[in-house]
Amino acid sequence: QMRLAESGGGLVQPGGSLRLSCAASANIFSLYRMGWYRQAPGKERELVATIARGAITNYAESVKGRFTMSRDNAKNTVYLQMNGLKPEDTAVYYCNAHRTLLSQEYDYWGQGTQVTVSS
Repeated sequence: QMRLAESGGGLVQPGGSLRLSCAASANIFSLYRMGWYRQAPGKERELVATIARGAITNYAESVKGRFTMSRDNAKNTVYLQMNGLKPEDTAVYYCNAHRTLLSQEYDYWGQGTQVTVSS
């Protein structure tokens, strides 16, 4: 079992920056692929970025060049640095931990943190 706790959300003006953090409870954090997802009102949850165990990152086209995901395995924490924020980035951002072991998939989610981009 792994618990995830996001922090760092808030209200920011267009063009501004925020840094989200996600702290994981398990010492086996380094074995998981970590991800950030977001869900805007009335829309489905969508992938924002993932970072694999080897620190290889993958980004949604809508955030490429603006968002950067990183992980610190020593601190069991992942980060999402968001620059050049736009109103369409407004959403609840969720942290995800994913692992496949012996054909069994394991997914854990945080409670989410609200990001609002507005003037």
